[in-house]
Amino acid sequence: MAALRRVAGLQRLLGLPKLATRAVSSGRKTNSAASIQVPSVSSPARTHEEEEEEVSVFTKNPDYHGFDSDPVVDLWNMRLVFFTGISISIVLGATFVHYLPDHGMRQWARREAEYKVKEREALGLPLIDSNYYDPSKIVLPPEEEE
Repeated sequence: MAALRRVAGLQRLLGLPKLATRAVSSGRKTNSAASIQVPSVSSPARTHEEEEEEVSVFTKNPDYHGFDSDPVVDLWNMRLVFFTGISISIVLGATFVHYLPDHGMRQWARREAEYKVKEREALGLPLIDSNYYDPSKIVLPPEEEE
């Protein structure tokens, strides 16, 4: 009963219409009058004719996609959503990936290596030297006697 009072208080607070309640017993035959008031499922704003006319959307449209209760609008909304969602995302996603910058500067490193090879061939130097640095340009610390 306390739960029903809380629900009723919440209904008043939110300005919702009152729900019809019905008594439900546990099914046992006891002398105590323990019963629970359960809110009715039907809304008082609906008429009996509207309830009879209401049919499941799956009965009206077995190919229901979840966009609209009208089968034609539902089909076209599904087609539009999937066309834009799939086609455009594939096109824009591929374009984005194509124009991403050089990852790890691999292309730059290859171009730089080709440039150095052409430069060394033009100067008549070997492509690979045993000394990475020119030994005459290396400054060594003075030798100290121990």
